[in-house]
Amino acid sequence: MVDLERQHTVTLLLHRWKGGDAGALDALMPLVYDELRRLAQRYMSTERGDHTLQHTALVHEAYLELVRMDVGWNDRAHFFAIAARAMRRILVDHARTKNRDKRGGAAVHVDFDDVEERAAAPGELGILALDESLRRLAERDPRASDIVELRYFGGLTQNELAEVFGLSLATVNRELAAAKAFLRADLDL
Repeated sequence: MVDLERQHTVTLLLHRWKGGDAGALDALMPLVYDELRRLAQRYMSTERGDHTLQHTALVHEAYLELVRMDVGWNDRAHFFAIAARAMRRILVDHARTKNRDKRGGAAVHVDFDDVEERAAAPGELGILALDESLRRLAERDPRASDIVELRYFGGLTQNELAEVFGLSLATVNRELAAAKAFLRADLDL
């Protein structure tokens, strides 16, 4: 759990950075780097083992994207929500690029005898399938999609989600449960 003093410091530095203090960015990055790495690891945990993009590269690409953004940072939770979205977008773009490769992209060779075993293997869900499912959820319920993304990829707690969205904890829990049910059905899990 992130302590309150650290949360406050991150928020203060974000506001200073937003106000044009370049030194605030230098002070901010050491405070958020480990959490950005945890976000990257969460995202990468759903990827195949031979993925060509590593945690550190994902963090650095997201960092560059965050620095270039013109965002009015509200607080720590907002920063990590935007960082999670940036990482998701980077991984989706990376996967789409790999799929466009002339030699089959992300196609995996599977022997006929292994088909049934692979189909039953957990953790085979790719970022593209998840991204498409989250897009379908967003068409039906944009807030539920945002809540799922920020909870599972952004690492926000239910209490932080309630604060970010201005909802009660019970409402956040209900929306998470409904969204998870939708995703399971949509992904045929």
